[in-house]
Amino acid sequence: MAGFRQDKINEQVTKELTDIIRSVKDPRVSGSFISIVHASVTKDLSLARVFYSVIGPERDVEKGIASANGYMRKELAERLNLRITPKLEFIRDNSAEHAMSISKILKDIDIEKENRPEE
Repeated sequence: MAGFRQDKINEQVTKELTDIIRSVKDPRVSGSFISIVHASVTKDLSLARVFYSVIGPERDVEKGIASANGYMRKELAERLNLRITPKLEFIRDNSAEHAMSISKILKDIDIEKENRPEE
């Protein structure tokens, strides 16, 4: 049963941070499309590892997120009904970018096959 509670907390933290990050005024954050992929909160609620991806141009997003960390944690505390608000550790998740680059490579291969003369 403890696993279910942990899953619910992870889900709620992910959902709330997705909303909160859109309200950050820092242009390094607001000027980029940042997606919260997943949050993993430790059992003792002391730490939340937040995995995010950035789509589009890079604008010192990591520095912007670090700068807004306190604000996001305060907002999270107001929205969640937890006895402890976890510290937020943001980790860049490049899987979306990796998937997009693989997709482009496959598309290029298809185009190359179509343009190859028949033998």
